[in-house]
Amino acid sequence: MIPLAHYLILGAVLFAVGMFGVLTRRNAIGILISIEIMLGAVNLNLVAFSRFVETSTLNGQVFAVFVMTVAAGEAAVGLALILALYRNTRAVFADRFNVLKW
Repeated sequence: MIPLAHYLILGAVLFAVGMFGVLTRRNAIGILISIEIMLGAVNLNLVAFSRFVETSTLNGQVFAVFVMTVAAGEAAVGLALILALYRNTRAVFADRFNVLKW
């Protein structure tokens, strides 16, 4: 059986990769993908903790399903916003999105 520490290290590495992608990407699609990687790392940790904590309930799996639901909604709304901004600016670079500034 793989120990809990390996899952947590993998989750931390995935979260760090996602955070690095959010902070360094200029492309809005790349930023959304990085956010999805971070949410996947959180799901991995939730399921790992739920597996290794000896309880009869499945709290980690239930929370992971909720996080996946929120991630799907975030992806749909984020892509809709990016498409709307692309129609106005003809670019998907995050530094060119000044439409919301007054």
